[in-house]
Parts: sequence; C-alpha cells; structure tokens
Amino acid sequence: MANTKSAEKRYRQSLKRRARNVNVRTSVKDAVKSAREAIASKDGSKLTDALKAASKTLNKAASKGVLHKRTAARRISRLAKAAAKKA
Repeated sequence: MANTKSAEKRYRQSLKRRARNVNVRTSVKDAVKSAREAIASKDGSKLTDALKAASKTLNKAASKGVLHKRTAARRISRLAKAAAKKA
C-alpha cells in the first residue's frame, strides 16, 4: 500500500487512467471487429462506414496515448489493405 500522500494520489490517478484506457481499448476492438465483419460481408456502403469509424477510433486512441501512433497507423493500413483486396 502507498506510504505517502503523493503515492496515494498517484495510485488514485493510475486507477482513473486505467479505467479510461480500458474503455478506449474496448471501443477500438469493437470498431476493428465491425470493420473486419464488414470486409467479410463485402457490402460496399457498410464497408466504407465501418472502415472510416475504425480509423477514426484508432486515431483517437493514438492521440490520447492509449496506442502508439505507429501501431494505430499499422492497424489502419492493414484494414484498408484488406478492404481493397475484398472490394
């Protein structure tokens, strides 16, 4: 357990950050999953919407520091590549 007042505060802050990061990561996973499902279904309008939403979510997670910016870029690139292959 934390011994000092500042350590207690850091612990509280880390819990808040973790909760926020878990929430963001979950939304990223959901967006990527729906994009992959749209790629598999080969529905054009659904595909573009899902791909746009997934890239927006990944970029937002990268800007918040939850994901590294290159990780987000790589995932977006792979989704776009898969969508172009299937379309």
